[in-house]
Order: sequence, then C-alpha cells, then structure tokens
Amino acid sequence: MLGHIGGKWLDRLLQQLSKELRAIGWTQMQIASATGSTQSTVSRQIMKPVLDLGASADETTIDGWAKELAHSMAQYGPDAKVVRQRLVFELQFGGGQALRYDKTLTGLDLDDDQSARALLRRLEWATGRLDLRRLKPYMPAVGMNIATCLPDASGTDDVAAYPGRMTLVDNVLRRHETPEFGASSHLANMLLQSKKVDSEKVAILNLRPPTLGGMVDQGDINYISDELDYKLGYATKGEIHEHQGRLDIVLDEGAFGWEPSLYILGPNPMDLVDRAHAIIDAMNTE
Repeated sequence: MLGHIGGKWLDRLLQQLSKELRAIGWTQMQIASATGSTQSTVSRQIMKPVLDLGASADETTIDGWAKELAHSMAQYGPDAKVVRQRLVFELQFGGGQALRYDKTLTGLDLDDDQSARALLRRLEWATGRLDLRRLKPYMPAVGMNIATCLPDASGTDDVAAYPGRMTLVDNVLRRHETPEFGASSHLANMLLQSKKVDSEKVAILNLRPPTLGGMVDQGDINYISDELDYKLGYATKGEIHEHQGRLDIVLDEGAFGWEPSLYILGPNPMDLVDRAHAIIDAMNTE
C-alpha cells in the first residue's frame, strides 16, 4: 500500500486544497504562500484533473480532509502563518500489531549542536545501507571508512567518521559502534581537499580500485566515469591534483608503501552510499 499510494495522497491533498481555497476566493498567490508552493504550481494544481489514487475510500478521505482544512484556513485568513506541523502516522499490520510515529516539522534550521548530532545520525543511517555483498571485492586491505562534514567545515575536527577502519570479518562489517568528529585524519583531509574543489561534496568513502595484472585498471575507471557521468580527479599519496569544476571520484594509483585507493564523493552520506553501489555495479559489468 505504501508503494501504491504513499507518494500520491499528499499531492492529491494539496491539489484539492488549492481548488477549495480558490473556490472560496483566495488568489493563487495567497494559496501558494499558505501551502509553501509557487503560483505556477498552484495554477497547474487547479487546472489539472484530480490525481487518481486507485482507491476510492482513500480518495474520499483525502478530499474530505482537504475540504475541512480549507474551511479552517478560511477562518484564519490568508495572512495567518503556520509555525509548525505535527504529523501522527500509524501503520497497522495483521495480528493487531502497529507502528506509530508522532513527528513535528517547524521549517526552522538546526542550531550548530543540533546540526552536528543530526550529521552523526545520518552517517549511521547511511552506513547501515552499505551492501556488503557488493563491497566485499572492493574492500581495501587497510580497511575502509566513510566520512562526512557540514558545508562550513574547515578542519579535520569538523569531519565525522568512524574511529579506526571498517573491515569485513565472516561477511560482517566490523566497525566502531558510532561515528565521531575528528576520528579520521587521512579521509578527512581528502574530503576537505575535495570540498575546496567542489563545495557540494561533503561525504566520502574509500574503496579498492579495480586492478588488471596487479595494476590499477585505468580503462575500467574511465568507463565508470563515462558511463555514470562522474567527473574523475587524481591524487598522489593523499594529495589531490589540480582540478576544476565538479569532482565525483578521485583515483590515487598508489606508490611504494601506499595502497591504491578509489575515493567516492557525494553531497550527503545517503547519496554517497547509492553512488558507491552504482560505481561497484558499473565496475562489475565493464
């Protein structure tokens, strides 16, 4: 049910709400301001046929909710400001089991401490999504790590990572339980260097690059870059070469006593993991 209707009911609610408010006499600009949208979006919502949910009972519920909400908003007037939204969401399963969530959205930015804690949580969530089956052939001999930082990070103490390195033992990812700020030196430096080149990249992880005859397979790396439209940069012993514009992957071919590494960059930890999986899949199909 979530997959069938989950992303549609809110669209129908906003569409019906826009239609109801317009019928009451609100202007498109007033509706856009109240719903956090744009005038052009409101115009499309009003002009288009109502979105089909494929479930008439749900459509009746959503339409009734939109009518009630429009009536209440009309009482407050178009100049009223919503300061927070509280969402109570419950999933009921067979056997009398249920999951209930009570969340509040304020539209406000986190303060510095809250942002730091949220970053650590996102890093943990992203790490939990790593596909060990995909990772196993590309785990570096020294282990891997994943790191992230806020956009204003300037030093290694501003970069969050896992203390030590992650390794695969009996097909289980072994790592320190929780990430910490200042836990990585090398990977943090690579991220900070990359961020100076491409300010959107605030997350990084390292993999073992594909090899051919004991050497880094440059052809495979080029294929990945072309196939996925990921911009490739280079590094030597942890120092990124001069690069202009977007930067998505960095290849360090290694040296005596220095293991070759392929660094994946992303705009956030969750997207980074998706990129790593896509790159591994591309390496496996080249």
